Amino acid sequence: MEASWLSILPFLVVIPIAIYTKQVLPGLIVGLLVGSYIISPTILGGIQTMLVYVVQALIDENNIKIIVFLYSFAGLIGMIKVSGGIKGFVETAANKITTKKQALIVTYISTIGTFSAPTFRFVTIAPIMKALLKKVKMSTKELGFVIETTATPVIVLIPVATAFVGYMVSVIQISTRNAGIDTDPYSLFIQSIPFNFFAFVIILLGIYLSFFHPSHTDAPTEIDEDVDEEDDWHECHPAVSKDLPNKPWNLVIPVCLVIGLTLFLTWWDGNEEGYTLTEAFIRANVLQAMVVALLITVFVSMALFLLQKFKLNDLITSFIDGGNELMSVIVLLSVVWGLSSVTDDLGFSGFVTAYTDWIPDLLITPLLFVFGAAISYFIGSAWGTWGILMPLGISLALSADVSLPLIVGAVFASGSFGALASPLSDDTNTIAKILDLSVMDYARFKLKPALIAAGITTVLYTGFSFFL
Repeated sequence: MEASWLSILPFLVVIPIAIYTKQVLPGLIVGLLVGSYIISPTILGGIQTMLVYVVQALIDENNIKIIVFLYSFAGLIGMIKVSGGIKGFVETAANKITTKKQALIVTYISTIGTFSAPTFRFVTIAPIMKALLKKVKMSTKELGFVIETTATPVIVLIPVATAFVGYMVSVIQISTRNAGIDTDPYSLFIQSIPFNFFAFVIILLGIYLSFFHPSHTDAPTEIDEDVDEEDDWHECHPAVSKDLPNKPWNLVIPVCLVIGLTLFLTWWDGNEEGYTLTEAFIRANVLQAMVVALLITVFVSMALFLLQKFKLNDLITSFIDGGNELMSVIVLLSVVWGLSSVTDDLGFSGFVTAYTDWIPDLLITPLLFVFGAAISYFIGSAWGTWGILMPLGISLALSADVSLPLIVGAVFASGSFGALASPLSDDTNTIAKILDLSVMDYARFKLKPALIAAGITTVLYTGFSFFL
């Protein structure tokens, strides 16, 4: 279809509805419906067209692999929880840490083994820190902020074995394909990582607040002195409940296995094609390697848990319950795929190319980041922001000849801002619940450092636009 202003209508619908409802899915669904009715303007035509776009997205081979990866990954974490892996890790660490410095160092080092997903990270490290809050001598809000800077901002920079990487590669893939760009989406994701400036800035800010900010040494704690420390953290999340066994290896072995297998199978796939060591990792089918590594890990972990006399029915139930926790994300992803295809057929890329040449090239990237950060703050969803903005970012990059890795990095950075700063984000609500904080008070506390980091990030995007 020839490019016209109608191609932007779905996005003009998505953003205000998402902000008004404080949920991204209703906006995406209405946007997809609007686009479908523009293509098939009859009573049943729009609904039928919408169904066609969603079904086409779901039967795509790579998209199916992403869905399998997300569901299986969440299912694996469900089994680790019920087998006492997380509880055992927290119990062991809490008993061995005795000083503030040790606690903070463990917070950062533990990222190596718990970077797979923000919630996974929170339920493994936040209860430890909560149990040691008197020793750490930080306010609970400061502690929560430091923990959060080691979650989503770190995870978005890791290219393998995370719940994020499949989704991030997917939104790049659909956006570049619709824009007519012949590029490997995973390679573009790798190239964009150094340009996710917000993630780097907020991580450095978290390190500064952890080790060098003087107020930490005398900040009052917010744990009641009369409350038993064991109760403080055993009741903060079901994954560390007293009823679960203490089996830290049930966390360590699956995590090490999935990371090791992903790296090995990625190298193996590239090596089979005759590439050198470095080229093998870049040119391999990483999505395929991640899915296969994860499935092997699921089977091996289930066998390990069965040898420990866990009931098969309990393991299967925990796997399904864990996977079902990500069904809302899978639905979100399906609608994002459909919406991207609809707007492509409406000529969205051509419209952006034709009508955005008045924006100075140097301002496109910083303005996109600021715009995306505002959206992500009001909807509280990094993934939703990426799904909405990536098609726009790719189209703007083509129309203005802006560096693709730079613009992709800016889109991912904008979503990272909302995940950290928004009172609506899952990260904010999860950490507040674990640490017994008021969500709004905690969100207000985080907003100032998040805005400082966003300001620095905007300056960096402006500066790099001169050279790329």
